[in-house]
Amino acid sequence: MTSALEPGPGTPAGRLPVLYFGHGAPPLADDELWTGQFAAWSRELPRPRAVLIVSAHWEAAPVTIGATSTVPLVYDFWGFPQRYYEVRYPAPGAPWLAERVRRLLGGGTAPVADAPDRGLDHGAYVPLKEMYPDADVPVLQVSLPTLDPSDLFEVGRRIAPLRDEGVLIMGSGFLTHNLSCVDMRQGPGYAPPQWSVEFDDWAHRAAESGDIDALLDWRAKGPAAHIAHPRSEHLAPLFVSLGAGAATTERARSVIDGFWYGLAKRAFQFD
Repeated sequence: MTSALEPGPGTPAGRLPVLYFGHGAPPLADDELWTGQFAAWSRELPRPRAVLIVSAHWEAAPVTIGATSTVPLVYDFWGFPQRYYEVRYPAPGAPWLAERVRRLLGGGTAPVADAPDRGLDHGAYVPLKEMYPDADVPVLQVSLPTLDPSDLFEVGRRIAPLRDEGVLIMGSGFLTHNLSCVDMRQGPGYAPPQWSVEFDDWAHRAAESGDIDALLDWRAKGPAAHIAHPRSEHLAPLFVSLGAGAATTERARSVIDGFWYGLAKRAFQFD
């Protein structure tokens, strides 16, 4: 009998990559280009045994493990048409993965909490619905315990062994995110502001060259950093992905680029 803590039947051979991407708002589902990019990306990936996702929209300390069974989604947005609140994504839970996360992160002075009724927020289910539309891949969401880049990098480093167990680790945020500087009336394809272009270009070059130190020191090193991220919760998942990806390579590969309502929707893959 296979242990609940060991790779089981159907576990992909070899180490899975690590992802970071911009998740968009609920209207992402209406953007044919972007949804097509997510769908094409997932087809190129090994099919995971489970997904472990960290979203910009759940901050809780210490690291908190979300629902391990199928529970209602968290519609953590306001002012959208009713149809966006009727979306369902009944992905199976992953209790075995929760136990693995607890063991990897919960030793010593780093406790792990549980929120068994906390469903997937839109930073998780919006992209997952495009990547795995049948909701047939088990998903576990965990919280961001801090916004400190070095601490989040360590979280990623400690969960990296899951990559060898069929787990696809995802960081879900937005490479630039300042809604106060975005005119939503101009549409998703309008010319992006210069601050967004500059920060996206810098982060792209730093990630592809493996300059982790620069990315962790993004406030000092990144151009227009204080405008691109007045608060860093949407960049924070990148640091978890960097830590998990550093087990095999410090270099990222850009998979999706471009802008959505002026925000950089660039996505990275760490192989």
